[in-house]
Amino acid sequence: MKFQVNRDVLADAVAWTARVLPGRPAVPVLSGLLLEAGDGLRVSAFDYDVSARAEVEADVAEPGRVLIPGKVLAEITRSLPDRPVEFLRSGSEVVLTCGSAEFGLLTMPDGDFPSIPAMPPKVGAVGGGLFATAVGQVASAASRDDTLPMLTGIRIDIDGVQMSMAATDRYRIAARDFLWHPERQDERHAVMVPARVLVEVARSLRGGEVTIGLDDNVAGFESQGRITTVRLLDDQFIDYRSRLTADWAIHAELDVAPFVEAIKRVVLVAERNTAVRLSFSQGRVLIQAGGGDIGRGAEVLEAELDGDDIQIAFQPHFLLDGLAGVETERARLEMDSPTRPALIANAGDDPDFRYLVMSLRLAG
Repeated sequence: MKFQVNRDVLADAVAWTARVLPGRPAVPVLSGLLLEAGDGLRVSAFDYDVSARAEVEADVAEPGRVLIPGKVLAEITRSLPDRPVEFLRSGSEVVLTCGSAEFGLLTMPDGDFPSIPAMPPKVGAVGGGLFATAVGQVASAASRDDTLPMLTGIRIDIDGVQMSMAATDRYRIAARDFLWHPERQDERHAVMVPARVLVEVARSLRGGEVTIGLDDNVAGFESQGRITTVRLLDDQFIDYRSRLTADWAIHAELDVAPFVEAIKRVVLVAERNTAVRLSFSQGRVLIQAGGGDIGRGAEVLEAELDGDDIQIAFQPHFLLDGLAGVETERARLEMDSPTRPALIANAGDDPDFRYLVMSLRLAG
């Protein structure tokens, strides 16, 4: 095997693929990156659950394939000078040359590397920017606790041209609806994708259109020569829609940016995991936190209120996560009582982003 490739193109492809390398591989070959030279260069990684493949242009003199320790290769390619990079396989070693720098890397048995899942059948496509935004809006509500896998995923529901994403950790639910381009108008799917994988996919495929493929066990995401496949989670999920469409007795609306900044300021004097209290009355909201051993903070903002005055409390980071998903200049808060969950949404009559968050019981 012998080929030459642009240094920046190589470093980018290796870094993108290496992100799925397992920290503690089940078998040693899973710590490797598979390089396949043919019409171009393909760089692949796989840990039995998630695979990543990047295809780039390369000047191939002799086709072939080789498995190289992935993290070492990523470190090397990141530090190379800005010169073309040449790979040459010689027996059990791959010689990497870039300018005056030369590395000899021992190969791993590529015959033991598992077959990487193919991209599943295409079900549709969506703009990378819209896809990334939607994932970012819901992913914060997914749990990090692997003891309940269902809660670590993002639910994707497809109904024709409508796609919905949702996630929950039992303390909040985030959901986003948007239009996409299905292969067929009668496409209907409901799958659970691990949130951590979807976040990585969204972050790296922001540039162009994202093609989505699905089969019974695997989801695939492809954009600009890069493909990620992931094993699906069990598709059981709560009936989140019914919880987001209740009738609320109290409605408040206020500017998002000043609200976020005020919350961040007043919690500076609050102890960890203490509540931020919101007291809504006609024309204003009083934001308070603290009162323990450190001190207290308070700030008043303008707010429109439709309904009775209310005082309600939340975990600050839960509240901020919800407000971070709001895309309009103003946010709407829907409430019933201090002891029931509240809904944060984009301003407007039919919001496409909704975030339900549990309130905290106020002392006294």
